[in-house]
Amino acid sequence: MFPLSAAYLRRKHLSVTSLMPKRLFVAIDLPDSTRQLLARLDPHIRGVRWTDQSQMHLTLSFLSDVADDIGLRLREKLSAIEFGAFFLPVAGVGTFSAKGTPKIIWIGVGTAHPHLFQIYKRVQEAALAAGLEPELRPWHPHITIARCRDVARQSLRKFLKANADFDAGMIRVEDFHLYSSKLTPAGPIHTRELSVRCRDEKL
Repeated sequence: MFPLSAAYLRRKHLSVTSLMPKRLFVAIDLPDSTRQLLARLDPHIRGVRWTDQSQMHLTLSFLSDVADDIGLRLREKLSAIEFGAFFLPVAGVGTFSAKGTPKIIWIGVGTAHPHLFQIYKRVQEAALAAGLEPELRPWHPHITIARCRDVARQSLRKFLKANADFDAGMIRVEDFHLYSSKLTPAGPIHTRELSVRCRDEKL
C-alpha cells in the first residue's frame, strides 16, 4: 500500500467539502444600537432563550441544502437586484405559537411595507431563477428575538402586555446579505457570503 501525500489529502478534502450543500439564508441586518435595544428586552424567564445580538436579523428567505453550482447562480441573480434605500419601523412584540404554546417571540417591522415586500419578491424570483424551489407559505416579516421551550403562555402574559406597543424606532435599509449557516453544539455560526447594496444612498 502506498502512503497518501499531504497534498493529495488536501485536494481530496477540498473536493469533498466543495460538494457539500450549504444552509443559506438571505437577510437584512440590524444596526448595533437596535440590537442592543432588543437585547435589553430579555425578561429572563425560564425556558425563554434570547437571540444573541450578533444573530438578530430580518430573514427574507431561508434556503436549505443548496449545492455549490446553484449557490453560484443564486449569487449572480441576487447581485442583479436593484432597489432604493428605505426606512423600516421596528415595533410591536408578539409570538408565534404551536397548539397554543409560544415557540417564537418576535418584534414586527411594519404592516405590509411596500419596499420590504418588493425586495422579498425579488429575492424569491432570484432563488427561482437559480433553480431553487419557491417558498409557498405566506411571508410574515419579523425579527426573531427569542425562542421558547416548554413555556406556558401565562408565563409570558405580563411581558407581552408590557411590550405590545414597544417601539425600537426606524432603521435605514440600504443593503441585504446572503449568509451561510453552520449548526454546531454551541449554536449556529453565520458567515456572510454576499452583500447587495441599494442603488441610491442619498436617502
